[in-house]
Amino acid sequence: MPASAEEDIDMRRRRAYFRAWRRGTREMDLLVGRFADEVLPECGQTELDEFEALLALPDPSLYAFILGREEVPPNHDSRMIRALIAHHGEGTKANAD
Repeated sequence: MPASAEEDIDMRRRRAYFRAWRRGTREMDLLVGRFADEVLPECGQTELDEFEALLALPDPSLYAFILGREEVPPNHDSRMIRALIAHHGEGTKANAD
């Protein structure tokens, strides 16, 4: 990958990381930010596109998807959102018991 393309993806990762940790509510900061800590370092162009699309979702909808209160609509379904839900799935199931 050319240096300018690598710099571009690094800048996008930094912006996505910032946005993930500053969602607007502490709960969403923790849910999305911790997920970002895990996945962003390894994200390529396609995964980063999906992560940025995830970040564009409103907090109430994203929160409902994570908790399983709402199904993810087909137009928002991606590997990244399924990974986010799976990342937090065990914790939400344990809290439901």
